[in-house]
Amino acid sequence: MPFPPLPRARSGPRRRSLLAVGSTALALAGCTAGDEDSGDPGDGPSAADRRARARAARDSEELAERYDAVIAARPGLAEWLRPLREEVVRHARAFGGGRKASPSTPSSSASSAPSSPSAPAVPENDRDAVAVLAAAERELADRRAKALVGVEGELARLLASVAAAGAAHVYLLTEGDA
Repeated sequence: MPFPPLPRARSGPRRRSLLAVGSTALALAGCTAGDEDSGDPGDGPSAADRRARARAARDSEELAERYDAVIAARPGLAEWLRPLREEVVRHARAFGGGRKASPSTPSSSASSAPSSPSAPAVPENDRDAVAVLAAAERELADRRAKALVGVEGELARLLASVAAAGAAHVYLLTEGDA
């Protein structure tokens, strides 16, 4: 008589653990929206740092728009994706972005998705829609990791933390419980 299959043991951390780690890493990196002048009082951020910070804020805002589009087109995924989207909005704010959208209500995400003329197309099924988000998160995390070479200090720590959080999002979107 054959034995019944053993239940599949999950490898790796749970989704809540990764979200908690990502939030903690951002807090430890000191990513508050008003933390522009972390260096000496006479030393402001360099032009390159200001450009890198502005680009990172724009990238996070665009990623939040992708989440908005998927949530609006695939409402069954909203509860699962909303915490990840909220983290992305916090990342934009940490970089000094001015995103005004509320991260908690479905009506605000549904109304903000079509407002952008370049709103990304959302695949017709949940699996493909999540795969598109995972690919966007992966590409952005990789780009931020590469950008670390050109920045120093607080901005480097912030980029590293947000890149790590993006990698955690990729894991959750590809391996996590759907």
